Amino acid sequence: MRGNLFAVAVDLVVLTVRDGVLCVLLRERAAPPFAGERALPGGFVRGREDLLDAAGRELLEIGLAIDGHHLEQLASYAAPDRDPRGRVLTVGHLALVPDLPEPPGECIWVPVAEAGTLAFDHTQVLADGVERARAKLEYTTLATAFCPAEFTISQLRRVYEAVWGTCPDPRNFSRKVTSTPGFLVPTGTKVSSGRGRPGQLYRRGPATALHPPMLRDQPSDPPR
Repeated sequence: MRGNLFAVAVDLVVLTVRDGVLCVLLRERAAPPFAGERALPGGFVRGREDLLDAAGRELLEIGLAIDGHHLEQLASYAAPDRDPRGRVLTVGHLALVPDLPEPPGECIWVPVAEAGTLAFDHTQVLADGVERARAKLEYTTLATAFCPAEFTISQLRRVYEAVWGTCPDPRNFSRKVTSTPGFLVPTGTKVSSGRGRPGQLYRRGPATALHPPMLRDQPSDPPR
């Protein structure tokens, strides 16, 4: 990492919804720089490795398989002083996953609102990832990436509530998601939560876009 050479890394904004709260996967750094501070998981890109392959490998190393989960490139970060070790360009990636068991090793799920100040420039990377997720829920069907294989309309609505920080009108929301072709596929079974009528179970459909989009009432503040 001398002279004009850049090291290339990937950092992962892994988001999920746990108990109705938007959470991010963080780890405590064991070695300098920023030893003892929280950071996003990630690492350096190896030899002939593609960026997306590197991100997938990092997910596997923390116990999350890429298969079946949404993973996309977020943005590049290359401020000269972002890493005390030298010039490091990192490419942020965004992963959306359903609620999963606690990951092994040093990683933990932390509510986005409680993430605090992170090592390197990861506070900004996290803010960018959260805003990307919020925006994508407006015009795509990616909210289902936070859901289990089968879910109710109420469970899906709680995803929007957690990610957006607002509460969509239940009737309008149900009408929107059930009338959009290919958004949801009924399973033909129902589940009872012990209150009211049993809820119809759905699974993710083939549609990827919402026309027209489902807009947030007001944008939520990014994590600080």
